[in-house]
Amino acid sequence: MKLKLLFSCLISAGITLPVFAQETVDPAIVQKIREEGLNHSKVMETAFYLTDVSGPRLAGSPGLKRAQNWAVNQLKTWGLANAKLEAWGKFGKGWEVQKNYAAITIPYYHAIIAIPKAWTPGTGGLIKGDVVVVKADSAAELDQYKGKLQGKVVIFDTKPLVERSFKVDAARYTDEELAEMANATMQPAEGRRQFDVNSPQFAAMRKLRAFQTTLRTFIHDEKAALILSQARGTDGTVFTTNGASYADTAKAVSPELETSSEDYQRILRLAKAGQKVELEADIKTQFLTDDLQGYDVVAEIPGTDKKLKEQVIMIGGHLDSWHAATGATDNAAGSAVMMEAMRILKAINFKPKRTIRIALWSSEEQGLFGSRGYVLNHFGDPKTMQLKPEQAKLSAYYNLDNGTGKIRGIYLQGDSAAGPIFKTWLEPFKDLGATTVTIRNTGGTDHQSFDAVGIPGFQFIQDAIDYGSRTHHSNQDTYDRLIEDDLKQAATIIASFVYNTSERAEMIPRKELPKPQPVR
Repeated sequence: MKLKLLFSCLISAGITLPVFAQETVDPAIVQKIREEGLNHSKVMETAFYLTDVSGPRLAGSPGLKRAQNWAVNQLKTWGLANAKLEAWGKFGKGWEVQKNYAAITIPYYHAIIAIPKAWTPGTGGLIKGDVVVVKADSAAELDQYKGKLQGKVVIFDTKPLVERSFKVDAARYTDEELAEMANATMQPAEGRRQFDVNSPQFAAMRKLRAFQTTLRTFIHDEKAALILSQARGTDGTVFTTNGASYADTAKAVSPELETSSEDYQRILRLAKAGQKVELEADIKTQFLTDDLQGYDVVAEIPGTDKKLKEQVIMIGGHLDSWHAATGATDNAAGSAVMMEAMRILKAINFKPKRTIRIALWSSEEQGLFGSRGYVLNHFGDPKTMQLKPEQAKLSAYYNLDNGTGKIRGIYLQGDSAAGPIFKTWLEPFKDLGATTVTIRNTGGTDHQSFDAVGIPGFQFIQDAIDYGSRTHHSNQDTYDRLIEDDLKQAATIIASFVYNTSERAEMIPRKELPKPQPVR
């Protein structure tokens, strides 16, 4: 490769790569990391075990436990220290789908695309029932259905989704979009957005939520056999959600299938036209209550410098997924990349000055619970900003959780002092498309747990590919959606970032500490 020749020439000539401020990059180490990460990668093998072998990894499920146990053992095999499952606190019930079949049988046979909503019960065997359309906007309007729903399949008079789009599903960032991100300016700090509880919007939202609870309770009490709800998504894609709480004290609900929009609207059209529609289903789900605790996977490469080994760099991503597929892009991709970054560093026999720790979180999908619990146990409480000694020793946390797309840069999360450092570290990877450093924040994933207690926490900028349009939380999120070259690139860049964070003289500069969160 021409790139290998370039690095070899730089090394032999003793030339240092361009630097910003006082940062330096060791081209010999960069070359070792690139060689291992791009030409001897194990990232797809790791992704295979986390997806195809482990299965869906819903929080608390057997699939998540399989993936966690495999990850711990694999990290041990690679020579990492202190590899273990670490409890972060109480989560609730585990749950998994063990059987899922549904089809209309009248006016003709047609198997439908439908996924049980998480934490809903099964049908207790094969059931057959007529489809009944329920149309009600208030508790009073439900009275017309009393005594009419037992053994029936309930469907709601839901509007079709928006008209079909002709936009492509998958895309990468354009040069113009990346330039806009790089040129963004620091925005004034704002407090956490508060809802006006007296506003008409809040009142309407509260009313809608209350009615949805009333509606589901009514259907359950009327002993309906099954509920069909329309899923978000088109062309057979079903974006899944939960239909009940995972709490061990949650009330019983009816079986419910999140149905593809095409199948849902076909059944609804037939039923509203007065055509008899019969549906059969056999759904088996299992609740697991033996262990209500949540766990994270944790492992380390211990530091070797007498003065710096107590300081830590952390990398991570969430290992849990939703249940309609095997959670490949969300987020086996991020977990596999972070494991691969650790493998690369071990493979090149790196002896870090600071300790390097990987964490694969659980229950991210329910509210960043795994990382928030870990931060609370180790670093401090964002509500009170009472911090623990470990908080001062964590240099940075790096996160990956935006799909299979390659890294294009990094979000500074408002930490402007880190900008020149990261620009230097990205310089050797221009040829791989990673150049952009933006002051912007990004949310919705686990770096926020660290940022909330004043620890530099960063998420990398990634090409979206078809993450939002097709795979995120959907039945399309399978191993086949992963892009091997993109994952190799990501693991290589992250391994380099970790190396540089470990070896630099100072820890990553910090922003001003957040204020304690107001009591709500």
